Amino acid sequence: MRRLIVEFAARPEPAAARRGVVDHITGREREVLTLVGRGLSNAEMARELSISVATVKAHVARLFTKLDARDRVHLVILAYESGLVPPPR
Repeated sequence: MRRLIVEFAARPEPAAARRGVVDHITGREREVLTLVGRGLSNAEMARELSISVATVKAHVARLFTKLDARDRVHLVILAYESGLVPPPR
């Protein structure tokens, strides 16, 4: 998985094209997407953001819709491509 993310993040064209994809999400959704990109679970995100797990799930569900993401892995890739999370070294 790590190699796949590094490979996607290293591609300059998709990353540049995806930078604007997060422009239409809220600040809280941006925070949640960043934490999803860092690999946190819903419970970990809830603790980090001082919100309920149900609220985290709602934000993740909205991210799936707004970003047209297929699954959580796709959200991770979008977080890397948009520059919210730096690629692993």
